[in-house]
Amino acid sequence: MVFHSDADLEYIAHGIITRTLPKADWTHPAHWAAAAWLLAVPEIDAHAEMPGLIRAYNEACGVPNTDHDGYHETITLASLHMMALAMGGASPGKPLYDRVNSLVASALGRPDWISSYWSSATLFSPRARRAWVTPDLAPLPASKAAFQAAYCVD
Repeated sequence: MVFHSDADLEYIAHGIITRTLPKADWTHPAHWAAAAWLLAVPEIDAHAEMPGLIRAYNEACGVPNTDHDGYHETITLASLHMMALAMGGASPGKPLYDRVNSLVASALGRPDWISSYWSSATLFSPRARRAWVTPDLAPLPASKAAFQAAYCVD
């Protein structure tokens, strides 16, 4: 999925907020788009808001939020962390949708990106689904420089 404007990102984020986004549109790139848009809106605390938004959206789509399905706290918070680093390291003046496209074109565009940081046993445990669990394979990049060195996203 390629985004052509910031309005594409807003469409996805607004669809999550209002629970009107077609379920088929809630793809891996769409998760990044929603994270970027929420992080870019100063009035929204994305880290505080996104978990509840995803849970409510899942319920509206008939997806239960259980220990095995639906919302996943560790993946959500890790993704927000990575998107915040991507946004902070982008070239000045680069449109938000270009930042998301760059991220989606990187290794982070693959749903398995997270397996570099968490083992499957840890990541897919009920504990990691319910609450933040620290990576057990490698730490997440802690700075813009470390992020850019790992992912070459600008």
